Amino acid sequence: MRSISALSGMGICTGALLVLSAPAHAGVDAKLLEMLKSNGSISAAQYSELKGELERENQVAAEQAKAAKAKSDQMSAFEQSLAWAAKTQVKGDVRVRQETVHAQNSGTKGDQNRQRIRARVGFYSQINPQVDTGIRIATGSGDDARSTNQSMDNYFDKKQLWLDQAYIDFHPTAIKNLHLIGGKMNQPWVSEGDIIWDGDINPEGFAATYKYPLGGSAELFGSAGYFNLKDNVDGDGYAFQHDLRLYSGQLGTRFAPIDGVKATLGASVYAYDNGDNSACGTSTTTPCQLSANGNTTKDFRLYEGFGQLDFANLPIPLSLYGQYVVNEATNSNQDTAWLTGAKSKVGDFSFDYNYRDVQRNAVVGAFTDSDFANGYTASRGHKFKVGYDIDKNFALGATYYMAESDAASGTRKDANIDTLQLDLEAKF
Repeated sequence: MRSISALSGMGICTGALLVLSAPAHAGVDAKLLEMLKSNGSISAAQYSELKGELERENQVAAEQAKAAKAKSDQMSAFEQSLAWAAKTQVKGDVRVRQETVHAQNSGTKGDQNRQRIRARVGFYSQINPQVDTGIRIATGSGDDARSTNQSMDNYFDKKQLWLDQAYIDFHPTAIKNLHLIGGKMNQPWVSEGDIIWDGDINPEGFAATYKYPLGGSAELFGSAGYFNLKDNVDGDGYAFQHDLRLYSGQLGTRFAPIDGVKATLGASVYAYDNGDNSACGTSTTTPCQLSANGNTTKDFRLYEGFGQLDFANLPIPLSLYGQYVVNEATNSNQDTAWLTGAKSKVGDFSFDYNYRDVQRNAVVGAFTDSDFANGYTASRGHKFKVGYDIDKNFALGATYYMAESDAASGTRKDANIDTLQLDLEAKF
């Protein structure tokens, strides 16, 4: 029979081998090995053999950890790339239009019938939690700020693309709902009508917008902006004071006066500096001065009041909207404009109607709605619009303008300009 000490020594060795053969922290294994050697539980040969195996296992473990870290770093970089892509949106639309313009006493020869296309694509990305940016390109027959349409003619020629938007939007987390925007941007102000601004215009400059919650569904909103229209407009130098520029400011509120009714009320000012120094160059597509499309003044300081009431508790939803504009800078007695309308959406159908009266010098002719009365001021009349959603992001629309304009005729006799637009539009 073996002695108890021999059995104990064998047990210790077996335990040591089991411990060393199992994955363990390298420092603990090395310390245990030294203890076994020092108390004589293992021979010098066994110590050398076990120490070699421990070193090899530690080396393998280190290489595996290094490979795992490299793989983790690669996955982290890949995930970061995916995260950036996930925060980038691509949005756009394609529209095909049949347009018929019937004009009397306007100097044009008969009716105008044409087919037109519009294509826009934009890339909008969140750079970080405080910064967004956007870039959009669009078609257009020229660098006209009021149009992104291209007529389908000229023997299948290629159509031009233009930079339509390019901006940076900084919204600091320290001040919620504040946006500081620079570049060529969406209109930063609220518009309840298009007698001041055509919807295709994207102003260039710097703007700030802000919303302040008042509790419940009520809020205050506002914006301010500086926009440069022309450097050295008077030909006397490129310093700040020689630029044709626009200052904008707006303040408004949204609230619910009673259940089922929401109201939007606001006021705006659009003031132009050095407009009286603007002069035409060689451009045939871009308005070269503020006095255009019926205007007889270059002085503009527009004050606007606007509002909208949304009724949700009627048999069908209904919105009533309007705007009123006065050009305070002109001495002309033709300095006011107003618009009032109603719109609704029932199922897949949408409806919109408004009537407007725009006096000759009430708004800047270079920027007013280009479709109504062929884009002229000194105009009045109706706009009817109906839309039908054929499927998701795919719609059919029809718009009819019944307008009169003495500016479009060039004489004291009003020109009658009726325009029909049939649109097929797909969005993505």
